[in-house]
Amino acid sequence: MSELPHVRPERPAEPQPAGTRSPLSALDLLSLLCALFAVGTMAFWGFTAWDAPWNLVFGIGTPLLTLILWGLFVSPRAVFVVHPFARGVIELLIYLSATIAWWSGGQVWIGLGFAVVAVTVGVLSGRKRVA
Repeated sequence: MSELPHVRPERPAEPQPAGTRSPLSALDLLSLLCALFAVGTMAFWGFTAWDAPWNLVFGIGTPLLTLILWGLFVSPRAVFVVHPFARGVIELLIYLSATIAWWSGGQVWIGLGFAVVAVTVGVLSGRKRVA
């Protein structure tokens, strides 16, 4: 037992005062822009890919579902704090659905460009959250 180093526990960090959070970073804003582009993509896809009356259902429903998922789990001030892996999977599913929407509309390059930008922003912001 004498060979083990003597370690003292550190005092826990002081909690932030109620109602204050850390400021948003540039990556948080880029993540917001990617999410807004995904919401716009889902609305565009819903209104253009379906015939009436389904275009109203999908044109309103898919962006609404995207906003709900993003606001509950992925946003910088999310309602539910989930494991970073689960947050990344939900974020990736949102971006994947927008990419597939562009591909299904025949706009492969727009979908591919969005996928590259969104995944890059997602990886960088995910690394920042885990670090």
